[in-house]
Amino acid sequence: MKYLDIETLRNLKLDDFLAVKPYPYFNSEGVLTESGFQDLLENMPPLDMFETKFGGKRRAGQVPHDRYSLEYTPDMAVPRPWKEFIGELCSDAYRKEIERLLGAKKAEFRFHWHYTPSGADVSPHCDARREHGSHLFYFNSKDNWDPAWGGATLVLDDGGRLNYDSAPSMDEFDAVIECDSIGNYSSLMLRTDHAWHAVHPIECPEDRLRRIFIVVVNPDNLFWKVRDRVIGKSIQRF
Repeated sequence: MKYLDIETLRNLKLDDFLAVKPYPYFNSEGVLTESGFQDLLENMPPLDMFETKFGGKRRAGQVPHDRYSLEYTPDMAVPRPWKEFIGELCSDAYRKEIERLLGAKKAEFRFHWHYTPSGADVSPHCDARREHGSHLFYFNSKDNWDPAWGGATLVLDDGGRLNYDSAPSMDEFDAVIECDSIGNYSSLMLRTDHAWHAVHPIECPEDRLRRIFIVVVNPDNLFWKVRDRVIGKSIQRF
């Protein structure tokens, strides 16, 4: 089974990616092959493997991101398709494209799943400065998820005004862009001090969960400090 359609990332020009407003992100269908997406969708890790993370404190008083979370380790007994998919994510082909797009000299990956129940949301936030960015893969199909339930990643435009170390409300942003997240979609996001994103409160039946798999792209040493300064100047030109 082939899971990644690497050409979808190879065809994304760096200049086009960095020119995206309000910050560089790539919300696209088909980074996974359709057969690979279906195989992963049918073999999601069971909820009893997850930790319950509710009410945790966040930076600057931001509202907690309540969810069930599973952090991947190589010895973890996740279903076979996920082992194979993560193997592809660790390949030179994927790593090269992520390094190219996120400006990483040497990308190191961390993998986790988040399942979010009804009533929970993701408050506006920027990812931690220790990260180059993240790649979110969505695993709610058109057959099992109603768009009216919410769950889409929201790209937020702060106009370059807001302090990264703050807890803004949704009405403080100039624009809210909803990413496609039902079916075979993913969102690659470059981390900056103004790369705000969120998820509205989910309103789904109790037997459903918003399900995503996240590739966190970690930096090497202190390179992220230089990267953020350079990217920040670049974004200010847009």
